[in-house]
Amino acid sequence: MKPWQPTELPLDFDMETKRVLKALPSAHAALAELKGIASTIPDQSILINTLGFQEAKDSSAIENIITTHDALFKSELHFDGFKSLQAKEVQNYIAALKKSYTLLSKEGILTNRTILLIQQTLEMNHAGFRKLPGTSLKHALSGEVIYTPPQNPDEIIRLMSNLELYINNPKIQDYDPLIKMAIIHFQFESIHPFYDGNGRTGRIINILYLILEKLQSVPILYLSNYIIRNKSDYYTHLQKVRDEASWEDWILFMLKGVEETAKATIALIQAIKVLMLQFKHRLRDHYKFYSQELLNNLFKHPYTKIEFVVRDLGVSRLTAANYLNKLSEDGLLVKKKLGTGNYYVNDALYQLLTGGKPPKKWIMDNE
Repeated sequence: MKPWQPTELPLDFDMETKRVLKALPSAHAALAELKGIASTIPDQSILINTLGFQEAKDSSAIENIITTHDALFKSELHFDGFKSLQAKEVQNYIAALKKSYTLLSKEGILTNRTILLIQQTLEMNHAGFRKLPGTSLKHALSGEVIYTPPQNPDEIIRLMSNLELYINNPKIQDYDPLIKMAIIHFQFESIHPFYDGNGRTGRIINILYLILEKLQSVPILYLSNYIIRNKSDYYTHLQKVRDEASWEDWILFMLKGVEETAKATIALIQAIKVLMLQFKHRLRDHYKFYSQELLNNLFKHPYTKIEFVVRDLGVSRLTAANYLNKLSEDGLLVKKKLGTGNYYVNDALYQLLTGGKPPKKWIMDNE
């Protein structure tokens, strides 16, 4: 029997089964609520940064690129005294996410040029689509080859060109966008067009497609944490589509991921909003140098530094240092040293982003 290989989209399967159609409304409702609450954060870059960090960490972890929040936030400071190869790779993910989102916003379409840009930024090379044979997907434990993607470079280009058309032309298949997102993700991962970075690129494509379809406005809905928690099921469902055309289970798995992730993200954004409001009251009531720009800085960068405040507030280095040192002396920030430089941790936000509980001592003083 000839091994399964991807064919051009659309596929001749009925994806809109009763179970799938029944699961769609709750997934869409969660997405709509997320889109609404995200819009209530005045500076959207706060969410793009903070949630983007989490996604980059989780998506990279799926590929066994493991780093800590501490290392990741330190790497953003670009201090000479801190070097971490893993954190650098995760930083590349954040850069790929932001560059591709900017390009999508400008062009209004999701092209192979954008997809190539993602991979190029992730891997820091210009290898492009695979040109040499030999790529195969193996079982993580046994090492057994479970799937061999297309090997011919012309075939890869043909399938990726077809995928580009499918993504951008709704007339090719009039399915709900969430069903199409699941189909697109499966197709991309099955084409496996790159030597490295296919998984991370595919997960960025997911959120870009939701933005393309106006189901989200900014890149904040990320499925990587859901995939980590269900990693075995994720790969099993992918392979069962290839082996058994088990499309319904795959689409339901992805719809569940969208709904669960949207709800979790809503809860996190609500918690960030509460924390920002508490910071705002504390800063406004006790510090003459309070400004919205300062508040935004402290939430855009869980680890901030003098140069960030100089850039965001347009103040001198001395003034920025005085602001940060005063806030650290009063316990709103935690001042730390790295090499020859100082940085300042928004510990309440850090605890929130890492699953802990924000410290309440200074908040209680204000209540």
